[in-house]
Amino acid sequence: MIRGVLVFVHRWVGLLMTVFLVMVGLTGSLLAFNNELEHVFAPQLFAKPHPGEESLDLGTLAERADGLVPHAHVTSVNLGSRTVPVKMPPDQATIYFRAETNPATGKPYELGFTEFYVDPWTGAELGRRTTADLSEGPTNLMPFIYKLHDQLALGTAGRTILGVVAVAWTIDCFVGFYLTLPVSVSGFWRKWKPAWVIKHKGGFYRLNFDLHRASGLWLWPMLFIFAWSSVGFNMPSVYNWVMPKLFEHHSHMGEKLVEHMRRPVKEQPALDWRAAQAVGAKLIEEQGAKQGFVVGEAWGLSHSSKGGSYHYMVHSGDCFLARCAASVDFDGDTGELLNVRSPAAAEPAGNLIKTWLFALHMAHVFGLPFRIFVCVLGLVITTLSATGVYIWWKKRSARFSRKMRGASAGASLEPSAAE
Repeated sequence: MIRGVLVFVHRWVGLLMTVFLVMVGLTGSLLAFNNELEHVFAPQLFAKPHPGEESLDLGTLAERADGLVPHAHVTSVNLGSRTVPVKMPPDQATIYFRAETNPATGKPYELGFTEFYVDPWTGAELGRRTTADLSEGPTNLMPFIYKLHDQLALGTAGRTILGVVAVAWTIDCFVGFYLTLPVSVSGFWRKWKPAWVIKHKGGFYRLNFDLHRASGLWLWPMLFIFAWSSVGFNMPSVYNWVMPKLFEHHSHMGEKLVEHMRRPVKEQPALDWRAAQAVGAKLIEEQGAKQGFVVGEAWGLSHSSKGGSYHYMVHSGDCFLARCAASVDFDGDTGELLNVRSPAAAEPAGNLIKTWLFALHMAHVFGLPFRIFVCVLGLVITTLSATGVYIWWKKRSARFSRKMRGASAGASLEPSAAE
């Protein structure tokens, strides 16, 4: 009874998810090499190397960019892109702006772009684009693919749809696993062993069935990781409801920073970008010496108008995550330290699990070999969906044929009108 219900659930949930899983699987395979493909389709957004030269510091880059866009002020500068691990030396810097209010309309000025890139060695503009707008040409191909993967290019509605799919996928991971288990415990391992094997003889249907079942078993841990991390990305309300009940978790925002953010909005801090760079560098060095973590290259500096604070980020050699960072938050007027995030600090299990789930999903660990694996996994997810549909179609066709044969046999036994 239970097995029959689960077969029904697995069949129809899988069919309903097929289109979405194929889309996220294929786009995910491409996004594993997002940075490389960006260089192919948007080469103008990357600077040519400057051998022997050091890139400008973050404060100087922000200061030089501040005059490049009329009616706007810089809010953030990052070496590299926020969607891919930064490499050293970087070949682009991403600048984010806040538009001023137009006194004639009372609304912010239209800037005509959402992403702005500068040469990290000179501060000169490399280019700008409106994220995922294909009317701008190939330069937006990878951002569009990212938007498809993240939200079906439908905004909030698309993200909600993918969130529901992710929850269903997570549940179906357990349902599918259960259905591979033998019905009886007698001779359990002997009976379960065929489920792990792909037989090359037995016809096309058998091959598809084995691919569907065995691939799902061998890759089950990673499939579950990607399904559950997708819930974290697209439906955080569900993730944040479940995980604290299972594992200890705490916010990385200290009480002092939270209290500071409750202060009135402050758009123009007393510390300019260069001064903020100096304060951030000094504070992070002090915290590194105090807490015992390695302070590496700086890669991000941003200003928040909520209370008026700066956020300064550096790489840390104490962690092998591709984007492992230490950071400090400080008052934009006084330079007072408000918060520290350190790789040397002990993290509760919930925080560590979330870090690893998201890093694995975005291929920010283990370098090129893992990115290749993620690329292949996207193709496997597509294959699992396609084989599932084929298995359903063949079984449906077989049931329909049996029904038609039964109907024909019944009709042949009925007496004719002449008799």
